[in-house]
Amino acid sequence: MNRYVNVDALNGIVQAFSSDTLVIALSCILPVRTIGKTVKASHKYHQIACSIEEIGLVEPPVVCRDKLNPSVFLLLDGHLRIEVLKDLGRQEVECLISTDDEAFTYNKRISRLSAIQEQRMIAKAIERNVPKEKIAKALDINVRSLIRKATLVEGICEEVVSLLKDKMCPMAVFDVLRKMIPIRQIEAAELLINANNYSVGYVSAILAGTAQAQLVNASTPKRVRGMTAEALARMETELTKLQQAITSIQDSYGQDHLHLTVVKAYLAKLVGNAKVTRYLEKNQPEFLGEFRNVVQMTSTLASD
Repeated sequence: MNRYVNVDALNGIVQAFSSDTLVIALSCILPVRTIGKTVKASHKYHQIACSIEEIGLVEPPVVCRDKLNPSVFLLLDGHLRIEVLKDLGRQEVECLISTDDEAFTYNKRISRLSAIQEQRMIAKAIERNVPKEKIAKALDINVRSLIRKATLVEGICEEVVSLLKDKMCPMAVFDVLRKMIPIRQIEAAELLINANNYSVGYVSAILAGTAQAQLVNASTPKRVRGMTAEALARMETELTKLQQAITSIQDSYGQDHLHLTVVKAYLAKLVGNAKVTRYLEKNQPEFLGEFRNVVQMTSTLASD
C-alpha cells in the first residue's frame, strides 16, 4: 500500500552542506584517523601529492565543527589530501562544511576511473592544449605512459568502447583486442562481460580461440606460448561452441526467469496455506520439501 506523504513535511529537509566553502587553518582541523607510514610511501599518496603540487587541490576536504569546541573542525573526508598539504608546508585549506558529523557516507562507495574514462580525461586535456609534460607530472607517470593511455582506444571499435567504458579493464586487454577485427572485438567484449572477467589471461585465451580469419593480420599465424597448432584449433572449436551455448541461454533467460518468479510467488501462497501444507505433509511430503526449497531460493545460481 502506498503511504500518503505530507507535502508540508518536505519543508523540513535541511542541506547536508553549507552553501559556501570556508578557508580553515590546518592546525584547526582534527583528523579522525591516523595515516600510517606505509600509506605515505604508497604510489597513491605520491600521486595525490604530485597532483596537488602541479594543479592544486581539486576536491575540497569535508569537515564539520566540533560540538564541544566550535573553533575546531573534525575531518570527515580528505585525510590524504590534508597530509599532503602539511608535507608541502601549506598553512590553510579551503573546506566544504558538513552539517552532520557522519563520516561513513563519503567512503561508502568509491568510484574509480576505468581505463576508457581515464583515456577520455587525458584526451580532453590534450585537446585543450594542456602540455603533455604537465599532465604526466600531475598523474605521476612519464610522458610515454601518458601517450599510451591517450591512444588506448585506437584500433578499438566504437561498440567495444561503449561496452567497456565503465569496466575496470587493464590496459593490456585493449592491446589484445586490437589484434582482432571489429566484429570479433565485440564478441570478445561480450564474453568478458558475461564472465565478469577482465583479466589479460582471459582475453588472451579468447584470442587463442579466435579463428585466423578474424584477426587483423590474418596472414600471420597465431603464436601462443606453450600451445601447439592442434591445441589452438581445438580451442577455437570449443570457444565457438561456448559462444553458441551462451547465445541460446541469453535468448530464453529473461522468459525463464519471469516464469520462475511467478511460480515462486504461487508456491509461496500454497506453502503459506495451512490446509494445503497439512495435506502435502500427509500425502506428498517430498513435494512439500521441494516447494519450500523453491520458495526459499534467493538466487538461480547453483550453490557450491
